[in-house]
Amino acid sequence: MDLVIARPEGLYCPPGDFYIDPWRPVERSVITHAHSDHARRGNQHYLAAAPGAGILRAQLGQNINLQTLPYGEQLLHHGVKLSFHPAGHMLGSAQVRLEFGGEVWVASGDYKTEPDGTCAPFEPVRCHTFITESMFGLPIYRWQPQAQILAEINQWWRANAAVDKTSVLLCHAFGKAQRVLHGLDTSLGPILVHGAVEPINQFYRQSGIHLPPTIYAREVKKQDPMMRKALVLAPPATGTSNWVRRFGDYSDALASGWMRLRGTQRRHGVDRGFVLSDHADWPGLLWAIEQSGAERVKVTHGSIGVLVRHLREQGLDAMGLRTEYGDDENNAAFEPESTEVQA
Repeated sequence: MDLVIARPEGLYCPPGDFYIDPWRPVERSVITHAHSDHARRGNQHYLAAAPGAGILRAQLGQNINLQTLPYGEQLLHHGVKLSFHPAGHMLGSAQVRLEFGGEVWVASGDYKTEPDGTCAPFEPVRCHTFITESMFGLPIYRWQPQAQILAEINQWWRANAAVDKTSVLLCHAFGKAQRVLHGLDTSLGPILVHGAVEPINQFYRQSGIHLPPTIYAREVKKQDPMMRKALVLAPPATGTSNWVRRFGDYSDALASGWMRLRGTQRRHGVDRGFVLSDHADWPGLLWAIEQSGAERVKVTHGSIGVLVRHLREQGLDAMGLRTEYGDDENNAAFEPESTEVQA
């Protein structure tokens, strides 16, 4: 028996009678992380890794029926041993290890393999079958070290501040923004944030993650001189909204793995592109699969066909697994400036 199969509601574990990151309401759900394409409202019961509990409740409602487990601690349900292990994607993100009848499966959720200082780093978990994402499952996607990208962001900010120009950095409000904040040179000027970013910052700080002081952008008047030296963090969709125009003379940039593609920066209409992703690149995907020791690999959202073909050429039993997970690298809808958590 396969421990995980695809159903209209989501990825289902038959012996355990629960779903992993279901996209339709179910009775029992196991959640890998709090991004809105993986954690949805309407489930009767939720199980998640303990470090992500606060953000998950803020995202789905304080009164959800939520049970949590520390990383590595096992829970036995209908004969299935279940445990969470760090995925390195964002605060509280986890891989789900399932063991039943001598078989071990790991559903990785979204993950990246380079430690970033804002969440528990990815932990390889040995298994017979590994379910992997493939958001950037093409050989062209190869990331530079995070320290190099953050140094480039600081250099861009410094150059803009030198000519009294506001720096507006567009990035995902939930995970990416906190990763950038963690590596900023705070001596360059004040850091302003969109209303979708600051509530999430508070959860990171409460979890012991160091983030520099930030100011709500809406609390700063348009004519305030601090604007000319500031770095502003905001969701990608704000780049084409009236919200960003309050900064007058500004330079904008987008931090995303998609910036690796030629022409993406031009299509987004930004001055700069920084290749920074919270997903594994091609070498990272191959490394994670190799480290799992799995002989069978099921590939979900992204460049499924290319990765499946490559793995088969390496002698693995690989196949695609259709899901309804989205692209958290590039927010499609405008995230309103509010005190609500936006993902």
